[in-house]
Amino acid sequence: MDTTELLAHPVRLRIVHALRGDREMTTTELCARLPDTSKATVYRHVDLLQHGGVLEVASEQRVRGAVERRYRLRQENASISAAAAAALTPDDHRRAFAIAMTALAAEFGAYLDRPGADPAGDLVGYRQHAIWLSPAELTDLIGELRAAILPRLGHTPAPDRTQHLLSPILFPIGDSRSSSR
Repeated sequence: MDTTELLAHPVRLRIVHALRGDREMTTTELCARLPDTSKATVYRHVDLLQHGGVLEVASEQRVRGAVERRYRLRQENASISAAAAAALTPDDHRRAFAIAMTALAAEFGAYLDRPGADPAGDLVGYRQHAIWLSPAELTDLIGELRAAILPRLGHTPAPDRTQHLLSPILFPIGDSRSSSR
């Protein structure tokens, strides 16, 4: 299974999200992170991601007679290349978008179900803005967003840090021919 197929599942995508930022987790910890997903499902998808090269075993230890594995993300294998994305058909993009939105909705639901969830206090946002941009302005905006996000992708867990899921979505909603009206 190639990376595109591996990441094209909401549970596997959520596992990848959980392990971003140099995190290491056991399947038990991943199950706690995905409380709406059965333990068997989490184990099956961790196994697929490991065999597909997206996850690797960071360490092993014996716990009550069983081997407990800590997994980490292989960053270089955890994203879809620009060439692979360009090769997707419109239907492939529809499916990928639906999977990403399903994973996002599940993550948000799991957040809201946690005791003490406080969307206002946690500065949760899900705003949408319709903006008019020329091709040059769009290129500038993408560069500015990358410049703001990239330095923070390398942050590792720390006592004063909470992991957040940031999902920028950008696509044209109108025909460019109508922009002069």
